Amino acid sequence: MNPNNISIRQLQAFVEVANCGSFTRAAEGLHLTQSTLTAQIQQLETQAGLKLFDRTTRRVLLTDEGERFLPVAERLLSDFATAMTDLQSRAELKQGHVNLAGSPSIVTRFLPGALVRFRAQHPSISVHIRDDSAGSLEQRVLNNEVDFAIAGNHSDQPDLEYRPLLRDRYGLVVPHQHPLAQAHLLDWHAIPVEQLILLSRDTGIRAQLERFTESGQLPITLDAPLIEATNPAGLAALITQNLGVSVLPALAADTHAFAQLRFIPLEHPKLEREICIITRRGRALSPAAAALLDCVREHLANMPLPEGVQAI
Repeated sequence: MNPNNISIRQLQAFVEVANCGSFTRAAEGLHLTQSTLTAQIQQLETQAGLKLFDRTTRRVLLTDEGERFLPVAERLLSDFATAMTDLQSRAELKQGHVNLAGSPSIVTRFLPGALVRFRAQHPSISVHIRDDSAGSLEQRVLNNEVDFAIAGNHSDQPDLEYRPLLRDRYGLVVPHQHPLAQAHLLDWHAIPVEQLILLSRDTGIRAQLERFTESGQLPITLDAPLIEATNPAGLAALITQNLGVSVLPALAADTHAFAQLRFIPLEHPKLEREICIITRRGRALSPAAAALLDCVREHLANMPLPEGVQAI
């Protein structure tokens, strides 16, 4: 098999027939004659040296080899479409679209100011913002659903590139009437572990705390808490109701939801989180996405950062 002889049209034909289960419907979807579509499938099977479909009088079914090849073909087509979009978007920054994703604290705290700057410079470019957990953000970048994400390194994916943007230290979040609320710095051993409320395990913050525990960096044991929250805003509401205290990075504790709470940096050791620009390795950002990322960097360089947060 010579892969250089396989065309995009053949891959499109294969995927369309596989999804439709019918040569007739696939031909209609691709605006081809049925004979042309059949010829493309036959050429692909000849190049592969394998049958990819079992044809019956009622339905067209994938063979075992065809089932294994289908996700590969879909990924190749997705990568090709993305590459062509990137090329076409290099023409001018007069039109375009940017998809980006970020952790909730990034979306709330930094993106609005950066978008004011971006809209002033590029008013015709549309922007779609998603906020999600760190693991989901990484998957969106891998799937080409977003141009880039801004979040912590959740799982160190080999197909992703992580460029540090910010560093923020961990601290204890308590209500203002809590006995520890007047402290300026706290040792980790001062944490009332029986009062801890934590984010759930699918969040990047909780995953990093558990990695600190596994590596021996965390001097206390974070046992399974009685209450868990799936996002920082929900966690803030629980702490506000005096249901407990929590451990968070400074940036996560600097959003509006935590305005009535106290953040106290933790030391011995000083543990930090890195917020990164996450992109797919080997894929260049479109000019529109690169321009938005420049605005994010410019905004960060010119704004006062919260206590415990520093630009890298």
